[in-house]
Amino acid sequence: MKIVFSENVEDKYFSEVYLSYHSRLILFAKEYVTAEEDAENIVQDLFLFLWKNRGMLHTILNPNAYFFTLTKNRCIDFLRKKMNETHRNEKIQSAYEMELKLKLDSLDILDTVGLNDEKIETLLTEAIDSLPEKCREIFCMSRFDGLKYKEIAAKLNLSANTVENQMSIAFRKLRVKLKNYLPFWWYFFVVTSIL
Repeated sequence: MKIVFSENVEDKYFSEVYLSYHSRLILFAKEYVTAEEDAENIVQDLFLFLWKNRGMLHTILNPNAYFFTLTKNRCIDFLRKKMNETHRNEKIQSAYEMELKLKLDSLDILDTVGLNDEKIETLLTEAIDSLPEKCREIFCMSRFDGLKYKEIAAKLNLSANTVENQMSIAFRKLRVKLKNYLPFWWYFFVVTSIL
């Protein structure tokens, strides 16, 4: 970061602070954030803040404590943000692993030999019949009659949002009901809706 200094008193004092503390603050920050680039960014942001508030620099009674405290606090903020990102990524990874386990378990217990067309139809019919009445009606109109959400809404005198919400409910309930038959669920209700 190259800073061009002018000749007024505030700018001159800022220049002195910059030259005195810049490299020391980077070394200090690097001890905690490890990556030199992160330490440089933290200190650069700190000096940008100081530049914008350079008029108050001459009022600081203990500059050493002040600048190192500012750097410490920015390092704390940086590390907390990193920890939150790591935690969020771990949650996403955990959810992904749970989904994979569910799929693996459903494939493990899936008896493709014992599932003939009649049994599959019975399973699907029972699952659809277990839906609440209006939800079932909307689902059937969409999946079996091939109607679009707007068409269903017009026929049943509902809003398109209501139809979409009911379809979401139907998919959620059917997915739970047919969790042990996930490949068939995928084929009959997802792939066939695309075709």
